[in-house]
Amino acid sequence: MATINSNFLKLKAGYLFPEIARRVKAYSEANPEKAGKIIRCGIGDVTEPLPAAVVKAMHEGVDEQANRETFHGYGPEQGYEFLRQAIVDNQYQSMSISADEVFISDGSKCDTGNILDIFGNGNTIAITDPVYPVYVDTNVMEGNTGDADEKGAYGGLLYLPCTAENGFVAAPPTEKADLIYLCFPNNPTGATANKEQLKAWVDYAKANDAIILYDAAYEAFIQDPEIPHSIFEIEGAHDCAIEFRSFSKNGGFTGIRCGYVVIPKTVTGSDANGNRVPLHQLWNRRTSTKFNGASYPVQKGAAAIFSEEGKAQVNALIEHYMGNAKLLREAATELGLAVYGGENAPYVWIACPEGVSSWDMFDKMLEEAQVVVTPGSGFGSAGEGYFRVSAFNSRQNVQEVCKRLSALVG
Repeated sequence: MATINSNFLKLKAGYLFPEIARRVKAYSEANPEKAGKIIRCGIGDVTEPLPAAVVKAMHEGVDEQANRETFHGYGPEQGYEFLRQAIVDNQYQSMSISADEVFISDGSKCDTGNILDIFGNGNTIAITDPVYPVYVDTNVMEGNTGDADEKGAYGGLLYLPCTAENGFVAAPPTEKADLIYLCFPNNPTGATANKEQLKAWVDYAKANDAIILYDAAYEAFIQDPEIPHSIFEIEGAHDCAIEFRSFSKNGGFTGIRCGYVVIPKTVTGSDANGNRVPLHQLWNRRTSTKFNGASYPVQKGAAAIFSEEGKAQVNALIEHYMGNAKLLREAATELGLAVYGGENAPYVWIACPEGVSSWDMFDKMLEEAQVVVTPGSGFGSAGEGYFRVSAFNSRQNVQEVCKRLSALVG
C-alpha cells in the first residue's frame, strides 16, 4: 500500500486564495445577475499588459527557436548568464553579489517553498503574523509543525505578532530561531522595515546562527529613498541571509513566471556533525536535480526589463499601481477607517469597522458591493479584524471600488 505524506492532512481546509475563489464562484452562481459586476481586489494579480520591451524580447526569443542556428534546447538550470548578470548589474550594484550567486526560477512563490529542501528537520521556524500563507503551509507539508489550534496557529512555529502598535514590523524575539521569514515591503500589510530594524534582525541572526529568508518580491514599489530594497544593503547579511525576488509584480510576469533567488557563497548551515556547509552549494545541487530552468523566451523577456525602454515602462506600471493604492488609501481614510500600507507597497491594509470580523467583511463586500477583498485572518490570527485590498487593477475599476466602499461603509 502506498502511504501518503500525512503532514498534508494538518493543513486547514483550503489555501486562502482557492477558498476565496470558491466563495466568489458560489456567489456568482447564486447571483448570476450580479456576477458581471464583481471587481476582484483580492489576489494580488496584475492587470496591465506586459511592457512592450518585454513582449518584443520574448518574440525575438521565440523567433530564435525557429532556426537551427539560434535554437536553444536545455539551458543552464541556474539561468542564462545574460539574465543573471543583468540582475547583478541593475539590482545589486555595490552589494558584493556575483552573477553565479543568482538562481533564476519560475517565481518566488515556488522558491520560498522549495528552499526548505535544503534545510533539515528540527529547526525552529520564526514566522511573522500576519504572513503570506505559503511560508506556513510549506512548513506544515515538510513536517516542521504540529497540528493547528482553533485559531489556525500551528504548534512548533514561533509566531511574531505584527500589530498596529509595532507598525506591523516585528522585533527579534527573545527566543532562539533557526530560520526566519521576513517579507518587506510586506504582504499583506504593506509595511516596510528601515535599516535599523533590518540591522537588528541581521545582528540577531548572526548571534543565533540563524538564516533569514528574505522575501523582497515587492521591493520595486518602495517610494521612500530611506527604505532598503535588499537585505544585502545591511552589513553582515551576506553571512546569514537568502533573498527572493520576482518579476511578477514589477514586470507583470504573474502569467509568464520568472523570479530568482540570491544565495551568497558565504551563507552556511551545519550538518549533523556540526560541520559548516555552504547553502549555495546545496541549492545549486537541488536546482540541477529538480529543475530544468525557466524557458529561454521568458528569460529574454526578463532581461529586457533592465533595458532603458524596459526600465521606463516598468516605472510607468509601478506609478499606475501606486496611484491606485493612493486612491484606495484616501477612500478608506475618508470613511474613518484605520488604514495602513499603500505607500511603499501595492497593498492597502484596512481595519474592519468595529465588531466586524475579517471574513464577515469579505462576505459583506462581496454580497453588498460585489468587490472581492482578502480577509486579514487568512494571513494569520493577528490579521483578524483587517482586510487587504490589492491595488493591482485598472484605474477605472479602482475608482469604482472607492465609490462602492464609500456607499457600503457609509
